[in-house]
Amino acid sequence: MTISPSQLTAPAMQNGFVPPFYPPTVRAPRPRGADTFAGITYAAPIGYRNLQLDLHVPHGAAADAPVPVVVWIHGGAWMFGGRALLPPNWPIGSVDQLLIDAGIAVATIDYRHAREAAFPAQLHDAKAAIRYLRAYADDLGLDRERVAVWGESAGGHLAALCATIAGDPDLEGTIGVPTGDSSVAAAVCFYPVTDVATMPSQDNLPEPVKRIMLEQFGEILAPPIDVLLDGSPYDREEGHRVVSPTHHVTPTSPPFLFIHGEADRAVPPQQSTVLADLLIDAGVPVEVVMVPGAGHVFDDVDPMPQLERAVAFLSERLLPA
Repeated sequence: MTISPSQLTAPAMQNGFVPPFYPPTVRAPRPRGADTFAGITYAAPIGYRNLQLDLHVPHGAAADAPVPVVVWIHGGAWMFGGRALLPPNWPIGSVDQLLIDAGIAVATIDYRHAREAAFPAQLHDAKAAIRYLRAYADDLGLDRERVAVWGESAGGHLAALCATIAGDPDLEGTIGVPTGDSSVAAAVCFYPVTDVATMPSQDNLPEPVKRIMLEQFGEILAPPIDVLLDGSPYDREEGHRVVSPTHHVTPTSPPFLFIHGEADRAVPPQQSTVLADLLIDAGVPVEVVMVPGAGHVFDDVDPMPQLERAVAFLSERLLPA
């Protein structure tokens, strides 16, 4: 029996965590109306797995008619997740299809998780993917002048860093295509961490959460930000500063869209507004959307209106008037 695209389903959470495996029906479809370049190795850092991306380009894109591209950065507390799947309970393949339907290419990228490599490896990876897409733009039908980033949760944090950091050798990295422009024309950040110093403490986890962690992982997981910075070249105070997008805002930062659930307990809504306020003070165009009743990953609400808002924002910034 062959599983058809119509039978594919979104992953589901188990006791608040992603399950340890997925059935064959949980996998990403290829968007309609697109040419797909699957499993492109955009960087091969020594000592680590190859880093890959999947690129979907609207039919008809070519060197003489290039299209803009959005780099999608997945979430997962910097410790899990991958380029192929969206957050649990989102319509499967929805981000790719919405962008393709709008005439925008989308590159979904993998990056090294926090237990594979300490920060800033994750930022180096995302920036390497952007440099790669620019280096091969002519071959892939992409417009190297119209590149944007869109991420959710940990991916939203990395998208914010990609958008606010440009030209710092320590944070640009040299993996993959070692040199080139990694700047972006716009950034969409769904419920990102932006200021580590003001994130709530995880010192008092509820007993049911501890029990589930022990049952599923065999340990009480450390706070994700501590794992991300463990082994980094920074001491704790400097690491908290460097990893926070709030410390990298400049007047040259690109336009931002933040969308955040008002009921988000994992990443409080203030994480979006504090960065938005700093960008506004710097003269950067910013839009902020707070979603009533929505938790992290837009739990308890329909995510589609928020995905459509993001694509409308990106279309306005990347497509001709």
